[in-house]
Amino acid sequence: MNRVYLGLGANLNSPKQQLDNAIAALKKLPHSKFVSVSHYYASKPMGPQDQPDYINAVACINTHLEPEQLLDLTQKIELEHGRVRKAERWGPRTLDIDTLLFGNKIINTARLTVPHYGLNEREFVVYPLLELAPELILPSGIALKTIATNLPLNDLQQLPL
Repeated sequence: MNRVYLGLGANLNSPKQQLDNAIAALKKLPHSKFVSVSHYYASKPMGPQDQPDYINAVACINTHLEPEQLLDLTQKIELEHGRVRKAERWGPRTLDIDTLLFGNKIINTARLTVPHYGLNEREFVVYPLLELAPELILPSGIALKTIATNLPLNDLQQLPL
């Protein structure tokens, strides 16, 4: 089995409920076992600022699925929860599920880049991931703790349970 970390984010149509629903769907993935989820975090949008703030989290699963099989299933979950893929980058969305890490694999295909290309720069990914895996060493050999020490919070706020 591979340990996989998934970034979750939403800022439309009751974002907290969207994440709750996504987690329920992840718990039903075939050939997989749901392990844990971080607290939810409120974060400012990365792109255009004329959109609602996001709610983000990181989920951890163990899976026998291949990376692109998992991608197909997480994209299906996104669509089932109202995700509309637009050309606009970093725009508002009902649900986003990103594969952050897939074991220690380095994947670079037309459809999937793992570790996620923005992992080191996004506080709304690093801090929830650090919560789940404080001793994590990325495939690059860099400790997640090291990345966190150099990454500002940018108003990231952990939400109460």
